[in-house]
Amino acid sequence: MSSTMSLSLPRGFSCHVANVGVKNTSTDFVVVAADHTCAAAAVFTQSRFSGPSVVVSRANIAQHRARGVVVISKNANVATGEQGLANAHEIVAGVASALGCPAHEVQIASTGVIGRQYPMDRIRSGLSALSELSLPFASNDAHAVATGIMTTDTVEKVASATIAGSTAVVVGVAKGVGMIEPNMATLITLMFTDADIDPASLDTIFRRVIDGTFNCVSVDTDTSTSDTAIVLASGVAGSVDIVAFEAALFHVALSLTKQVARDGEGAETLIEVVVDGARDNAQAKRVAKAIVNSPLVKTAVHGADPNWGRVAMAVGKCGDETDIIEDNVVIRFGSQECFPNQVDAAGLAQLSAYLGGDEVLIHVSLGIADGTATVWGCDLTDGYVRINADYTT
Repeated sequence: MSSTMSLSLPRGFSCHVANVGVKNTSTDFVVVAADHTCAAAAVFTQSRFSGPSVVVSRANIAQHRARGVVVISKNANVATGEQGLANAHEIVAGVASALGCPAHEVQIASTGVIGRQYPMDRIRSGLSALSELSLPFASNDAHAVATGIMTTDTVEKVASATIAGSTAVVVGVAKGVGMIEPNMATLITLMFTDADIDPASLDTIFRRVIDGTFNCVSVDTDTSTSDTAIVLASGVAGSVDIVAFEAALFHVALSLTKQVARDGEGAETLIEVVVDGARDNAQAKRVAKAIVNSPLVKTAVHGADPNWGRVAMAVGKCGDETDIIEDNVVIRFGSQECFPNQVDAAGLAQLSAYLGGDEVLIHVSLGIADGTATVWGCDLTDGYVRINADYTT
């Protein structure tokens, strides 16, 4: 269960990846099509500024059936009014025409700069070229799909897993390294499987997997206007054990989640925060997010400073969690306890060396009950500031 340098989409899927000139010369127009209409599920951002791609896809996924998905990168098409919505519908209709399916069987996702209209003359040229291709498309390269949906990502993000007891696979791609604090799904992630899964089960499992993976990642506390997570199941490989399918889907989603956190804008260190001993899992997740989202914790990790007081601060600012009692809390960096039993100068030096690695674990036990959660994030560097200061130019 891992990513690989050569990865094909599952059986029953093909892709078309091109540059249509949305912003620059990198690929920015991606269509993944199933050979036939198949089971599908999706979850989306809860932002009050949801973009037209989210509005259209949210309506189209209601029947949990889809033939394909189109992604426009480098332009979010958000806060673009009625014209932006009309453009999203036009793109979906154009892709549907090329695939020979109803418009409601096409999902659309878009990511990039907010507040700018699509360059529709260029996108129409891309749709015209798409309509001249025969199905299935000539390519099934998952890496090309992952590259085509990137914006400020430094590397493409792919992962795969074989479903135990079968020949069926799950393949996933994702993009997103900034404006990452999902509250639904995340950024953009597309997952595909050739397993035969009924739509209702696919939707239930997908939501459960997303909640334990992508909903547990944060780079900068900012929820995107365009977060979209989609899964399609072609069914070509036949039926599979449903538990084994969920395990494979979870492994792919978890791999992509960690890849997103590791590639956070300007990031140098992957931070994993484990909170246990909480009242329930929901409380554990709230506290863990408070820690991983703290700029002071992030900068301490970046500076390899074992300042456990910043972790204590992050726990303490969860003011509504009145059952958190200081005397019951244990704070650790890695396996080393820092509070209440503090380390000496030599121990602090060892912790500093640990924090200088490319992965850091922060483990907090609340001493209340048995709730637990794990979340992922990254350090905060001057590179993050520079990337976002210069983003639109």
